Amino acid sequence: MKIATWNVNGIRAREAQFCEWLDRDRPDVVCLQELKAEPGQIPERCGHADYHVYWHGMRAYSGVSLHVSRNMHAADPSFTHPDFDMESRIVQVELGDLVLASVYVPNGGKDYQAKVAFLSKLADWAARLSAEGRDIVVCGDLNVAHADIDVHPRERKAGVIGQRPEERELFDRLLGAHFVDVGRAQNPDDDTMFSWWPPWRNMRQRNIGWRIDYILASKSIADRVSECKVLADVGTSDHAPVMMTVQ
Repeated sequence: MKIATWNVNGIRAREAQFCEWLDRDRPDVVCLQELKAEPGQIPERCGHADYHVYWHGMRAYSGVSLHVSRNMHAADPSFTHPDFDMESRIVQVELGDLVLASVYVPNGGKDYQAKVAFLSKLADWAARLSAEGRDIVVCGDLNVAHADIDVHPRERKAGVIGQRPEERELFDRLLGAHFVDVGRAQNPDDDTMFSWWPPWRNMRQRNIGWRIDYILASKSIADRVSECKVLADVGTSDHAPVMMTVQ
């Protein structure tokens, strides 16, 4: 099983790239963020016939989606939103005991306290589901570099949003006893593994970036992961997809 996440930074701008990538890698589950489009504005071919798809978006801002392969789950699944959803930032689907979520955490630049509140509620949500005995996979742009290794040395700045101790503590709380950061678990010492690059001065080509896009999984799932990597060759968004393979 392949599960992938990608902040597309505008689904209409990335329409062809998204379809080409989907045809190339065929993930079983795809989570997208920053659609910047209402459902009625989504290009028709992005609703791939081989997937159950739920678009949750706003005009020119935010937005998330979930795509579940019909080969993985034949019946129409039920897509829902936790009660702390805001600005079309989270959609979840339940597949038996497994809960999958596509998440786009606010970056905090305009309203830092809203970001803190969202992360706190996300951690509470994960703890509640875990206490119920559910397996969970959270995919998305969490807009926090969890540790210094997740930021290129030239981009490390004390007190900057996305690297603040408070945000990293909330990330620790989200992980808790419930989640494994699969990308880091698979690549514990890789200090060049970034998923977002500032869109100037050829930062992506020079790989001067941050790791802020994650796949977090319950330990029972993480123990069966054979690979989790950043697909830096895909697309022209300022983010690259991240994909894990579960045996």
